[in-house]
Amino acid sequence: MSLSRHHKKFATASAVFLILFLWQIAAWMLPDFLMPDVHTVLIRLGQELQTEQFYEGLMGSLSRLGIGYGSAMFFGILLGLIGGVLYFFRSALKSAIVILQSIPSIAWVPLFLILMGFGSLPIIVVIGIGAFFPMALSVMNATESVQKVHVSVARVMGASQADLLRRVYLPAVMPELITGAQLAFGNAWRALISAEMIVGFGEGLGRSLAYSGEIADMTGVMTNILVIAILAAVIDQVVLEGIKHRVLRYQYL
Repeated sequence: MSLSRHHKKFATASAVFLILFLWQIAAWMLPDFLMPDVHTVLIRLGQELQTEQFYEGLMGSLSRLGIGYGSAMFFGILLGLIGGVLYFFRSALKSAIVILQSIPSIAWVPLFLILMGFGSLPIIVVIGIGAFFPMALSVMNATESVQKVHVSVARVMGASQADLLRRVYLPAVMPELITGAQLAFGNAWRALISAEMIVGFGEGLGRSLAYSGEIADMTGVMTNILVIAILAAVIDQVVLEGIKHRVLRYQYL
């Protein structure tokens, strides 16, 4: 286990180094006003970290992400598990997901802006839509692999539908559930940034990125991109991976 973790850390460090190296090469090849170098962006980032506006934008984005992503997790898991018990419901929901998930999350923004107006609500709904589909689909696909003999034994022992969900299906789908949560986070994060850029409401990472582009501040653009990338990596590789190791610790023994 320790060796595997060292390999993963080395691979992550190598990937980060390669990205920064390619970025620096691009900065050497292009004019400063088109592509600032790594050092310049890190200096700007240090300055941004000392401002109150940066943290207001950060908290605004994270609060929208938390509400939208959390709601998608709740309904995705709930409906996915219900689909494991009710075959017709699972078939209908899966068909709807297959149709709707082909629509990019950002395509819903104009509709929800008209229905809900400017504010955080349309952004949260777009995040929820983007995260719901992979979450529900992962859980439903996992329920199909639950061994029928386990379900039959539970029913013979008098298990109700609620007992089947809690004691049979939920433990069985947990690995796929965690994987689905990570896939859903990627969708939710991209939906958050894109929606904030389009809606242009209040404070947020996406809004800050869009504003930097509007005034042709390439150092600001790269600084925002760097912050977005770092936060996504921390949430996915530290927070979600940590939860995955705790919940599925038996697989890492």
